[in-house]
Amino acid sequence: MLMINLILILLVGGLLAMLSERFGSHVPRMVALAVVLIDLAYLLLALSGLPELGELQAPVPGDPQTWLTHYRAEWIPAFGISFEFALDGISLLMVLLTLVLGAVAVSSSWTDVTIKHGFFEANLLWTLAGVLGVFMALDLFLFFLFWEVMLIPMYFLIAIWGHEQRAYAAMKFFIFTQASGLLMLVSVLTLATIQQSNTGVWSFSYFDLLNTQMAAQTAYWLMLGFFVAFVVKLPGFPFHTWLPDAHTQAPTAGSVILAGVLLKTGAYGLIRFAVPLFPEASIEFAPIALWLGAAGVVYGAVLAFAQTDFKRLIAYSSVSHMGFVLLGVYAWNQLALQGAVMQMVAHGFSTAALFMIAGSLQERLHTRDMREMGGLWHNIPRMGAVAMFFIIASLGLPGLGNFVAEFLVLLGLFQVDPWLTMIAALGLITGAAYSLLLMQRSFQGEPDESRRLNDFGTREMLTMALMMVALIGLGLYPQPVLDMAQPVLDGLLQFSATVVGGQL
Repeated sequence: MLMINLILILLVGGLLAMLSERFGSHVPRMVALAVVLIDLAYLLLALSGLPELGELQAPVPGDPQTWLTHYRAEWIPAFGISFEFALDGISLLMVLLTLVLGAVAVSSSWTDVTIKHGFFEANLLWTLAGVLGVFMALDLFLFFLFWEVMLIPMYFLIAIWGHEQRAYAAMKFFIFTQASGLLMLVSVLTLATIQQSNTGVWSFSYFDLLNTQMAAQTAYWLMLGFFVAFVVKLPGFPFHTWLPDAHTQAPTAGSVILAGVLLKTGAYGLIRFAVPLFPEASIEFAPIALWLGAAGVVYGAVLAFAQTDFKRLIAYSSVSHMGFVLLGVYAWNQLALQGAVMQMVAHGFSTAALFMIAGSLQERLHTRDMREMGGLWHNIPRMGAVAMFFIIASLGLPGLGNFVAEFLVLLGLFQVDPWLTMIAALGLITGAAYSLLLMQRSFQGEPDESRRLNDFGTREMLTMALMMVALIGLGLYPQPVLDMAQPVLDGLLQFSATVVGGQL
């Protein structure tokens, strides 16, 4: 019941936050923060009762007994649909990241939201509940349900509390993700139908569908349905066009959740479902996916360099950084996959912090245009120092988590395609250029002495310190994260090798 309780706490907490507005506009955010922290504490306490990660050297994708925890209860037995949840090292990492960044998102909305405080915090908590469902559900019908449910509260966050073009951005976000999700639904239903025709039994369980026998051409098309859905959410080139608009128009907390958590659901889907369910089709498609990843790294970085909008620049940088995840997944070796997982975690912290800084600047200056900034370090030195840290983290400074992630991806990719590795490495050079440009235009230069701006206070500094410590820890001692992911990746690599007689 651990996994169901994690979701229920957030769902009920969202309802309490919405109802608590009658006691004052500040109460909902306090309730929301308390709910997220309670959920996180409950998970950490429950972990003591789970098997040690080291005891499960290689969780078998097709055997739930080798996972950290597994729960299944019948839902619609006639069609083999059940409430099936499970945790392994990677999904546990993503759940922890979601709850930590959920607390960060609540903190970032402390003064940003001015209307409907209760409904805002409710939608924030319900989005987190949907994301947890995505990371833990292993019945594919249930997974699709959570995949769609998490879009609805995020749509409201953008459409109601967003900026000047919020309606357009919210609709574009919803259409892209909904349309691609329907492709995945068709693939899920077709896969379950093929499994039923082979065995005579309906099942949507991940553990049953892994071994579905089908024609190679059918597997290829079904794999594409999953791939498009996950790469749209990643987002990967050329399916990324919804992201800059959504990020630019979303409220600060919405951007934090969108960049830090929602994008990771696409990366998680590729590792958990797209490749293991269709290993042979993924081998055939891997060269195309790798070129798309390399194109995304360079393309996102070049477009980020051309931006004058602070939030839009960070949004395009996310396209570039998540391109490394796509490269890591389809290189499909130990180093590259470890780098992809590390990038999911490190990018979550660094980009969430940058969007929180962008929101704080917009709240103070009423603009996101970097041409109207300049010299801000003189006016708000604490924010300037914090911004410098996260900007150099984003460009991949050695000693911080982003560097470890990108280095591992490139090292693993080099074993597959040295020339493609050289192209992807160009993203590091352009990344340094746009990152330093962001710092120069915003915080360096001649200060405006007439500006009277409030610097980061205790709440903001504590929130930033949390993410700083996380990135430094990931950079100097990444072993705990690597150890959590290692058994899962070993199991996936062994499974793919068994199915196709080799690795991607």
